Amino acid sequence: MNKLFQHLNEHYEELKAIRRHLHQHPELSFEEVETPKYIANFHEKLGHDVRTGVGGRGVVAKLKGAKPGPTVALRADFDALPIQEENDFSYKSKVNGVMHACGHDGHTATLLVLAKALNKMQDELEGTIVFIHQHAEELPPGGAIAMIEDGCLDGVDVIFGTHLWATSPLGEIGYRSGEFMAAPDRFDIKILGSGGHGSEPEATKDSIAIAGQLIVNMQQVVSRRVSALDAAVVSICSIEAKNPYNIIADSVDLTGTVRTFKEDIRCKVEKEIERVIKGTCLAADADYTYEYQRGYPATVNHPEETMLIAEIAHQAPSVTAVKEYEPQMGGEDFAYYLQHVKGTFFFTGAAIEGREAYPHHHPKFDFDERAMLTAAEVLGTATLQYLHNHRLESLEAVK
Repeated sequence: MNKLFQHLNEHYEELKAIRRHLHQHPELSFEEVETPKYIANFHEKLGHDVRTGVGGRGVVAKLKGAKPGPTVALRADFDALPIQEENDFSYKSKVNGVMHACGHDGHTATLLVLAKALNKMQDELEGTIVFIHQHAEELPPGGAIAMIEDGCLDGVDVIFGTHLWATSPLGEIGYRSGEFMAAPDRFDIKILGSGGHGSEPEATKDSIAIAGQLIVNMQQVVSRRVSALDAAVVSICSIEAKNPYNIIADSVDLTGTVRTFKEDIRCKVEKEIERVIKGTCLAADADYTYEYQRGYPATVNHPEETMLIAEIAHQAPSVTAVKEYEPQMGGEDFAYYLQHVKGTFFFTGAAIEGREAYPHHHPKFDFDERAMLTAAEVLGTATLQYLHNHRLESLEAVK
């Protein structure tokens, strides 16, 4: 592993430069043009087999080792978010209203420099490494499922991925076997009342009052319809009924999110929300529309591959702690890869010491760039250890 760490350190300044370039030139989900070109060009210069336009805008590069062996896939996403950046550093976004507010620029830089480091070790590799650069992680249906359908996992035996986690201490690796990240769903509700003058509410079906009652009633979906042993979140995140100050609105729009881990709970919550809407509107003699949009499935890590990360992470020079994390209610379309091949997804701590840890998707989001080196060290170590373990298993089988 020492060679790997040495190569990564040699390219640390390049690692930062790549991240900063990508940060200055963000592209939204399903609108990525220059980023995939940049990625493909980087791998082509290394002599890797490169496919572009995978699943739409994804890039897949392959590094074939000198000897036969299993195939390990590593994934990084590269899309940005429709957020106006409020940071003031020199490499802030040059695109109005768009920024990398989730660390995907860091994920991509990490995988590119790791690819360069592993390329220098090609003669020692016993197997193939597939670098999956995914578009559109932020916007359902996401890029993962389309890339899988287009063959990005063909021949792959195992997959590893990480997320730079800006609210965890620098150098900390967070892992979890089984359910790790939730299924993120969306719902849209429209309360259809009957408006009128604010001085005569008795002549209306007050959609705002009905919406207020609905919000209260929906609190019982989780607290009284879902077992305390099962995790679920129902959050109404937007409510809109624009009208003059003295006019009661005809309708109110509510939008929110549901987070669950188990499919049966997911289905139950979807149905229970509508049951509560129907009952609330029936009591007020109003009508409604209800749309439920399923996002990504829950991210469920495989035990053996997760334990591999837990066991080898300490080998990385910049890792300071390895911890088992609690499940996270955020969503991640890495879940689709884990439905097709074995693997695991983990967090790499990236908090900036002495600075407020702004959450992901915040206009002032940022991370300690040294975390990219940590991520590359752990992903690279996991890759080499997996190939080594397979060789030992093969030798044992021959005996």
